[in-house]
Amino acid sequence: MRNHTSVTTFILLGLTDDPQMEVLIFIFLFVTYTLSLTGNLTIIILILVDSHLKTAMYFFLQNFSFLEISFTTVCIPRFLYSLSTGDNTITYDACFAQIFFIFFLGATEFFLLAIMSYDRYVAICKPLHYVAIMTRRVCGKLVFCCWIAGFLVIITPLCPLLTLEFCNYNVIDHFLCDVPPLLKISCSDTWFMEQMTVAVAVLTTIMTLLCVVLSYIYIIKTIIKFPSAQQRTKAFSTCSSHMIVVSMTYGGCIFIYIKPSAKEGVAINKGVALLTTSFAPVLNPFIYTLRNKQVKHAFIDLIKRISFISNK
Repeated sequence: MRNHTSVTTFILLGLTDDPQMEVLIFIFLFVTYTLSLTGNLTIIILILVDSHLKTAMYFFLQNFSFLEISFTTVCIPRFLYSLSTGDNTITYDACFAQIFFIFFLGATEFFLLAIMSYDRYVAICKPLHYVAIMTRRVCGKLVFCCWIAGFLVIITPLCPLLTLEFCNYNVIDHFLCDVPPLLKISCSDTWFMEQMTVAVAVLTTIMTLLCVVLSYIYIIKTIIKFPSAQQRTKAFSTCSSHMIVVSMTYGGCIFIYIKPSAKEGVAINKGVALLTTSFAPVLNPFIYTLRNKQVKHAFIDLIKRISFISNK
């Protein structure tokens, strides 16, 4: 009888066999990971210390930054270790733990982005009731529900994944553990798991994207009715950062997971996964800060405080 536990470690092929390219990839990932940590931690700290950033929008942004730090930390440091040491092995348990956290944190991000779009809907379409509706208690419950929903959505398809058999073949054509390349090397019948992976990805994407689209339909309808061009520009500017982040996040997921077969296009998926796990978390803090005057003012105030304390 074949036993999936006969494979105790996997070998991750990474992105390339070229030593020079590996050096460039290491430098790129190290820089992007450092910038991602710095940028997202800065947003978290700014929202914690600045009294002007205590609204629901920044509370959600703070949680989103925490998710981005967690997501990129699950993916990138392990690959940096492999590039620096040449050790491409990963244990069976560590591989499935990485898959669990990638899907869990990714699904939670989708639900949080949907909640953030609802927050923008309330702020623009019901401004007089915004403070009463989006109380700190309500925001806390919504974020908690995002984490629970993320867990419930991914736990069902991940359980059958633990029953996969690999028949002593353990080479994964990827730089991290992910479902499509894992299904590709399994000697089990993976048709059901492929369909379940696609179904869960489609369900999660459609559910959350529908919430985002509906929110922005009402938002755009409301903004168009504003009498002043300045008001319309300000309202669109408030939502534009969130819309850019939504486009990048959903685009990457749709490209990688929502396909007829999870085994197809693994080589292309590696490039998209690299950008999703390293470059996107770097862009998000800059997208939100560069397009947001309150965050920029809070950052300048924090720098002034630090300079004043250091000078003393």
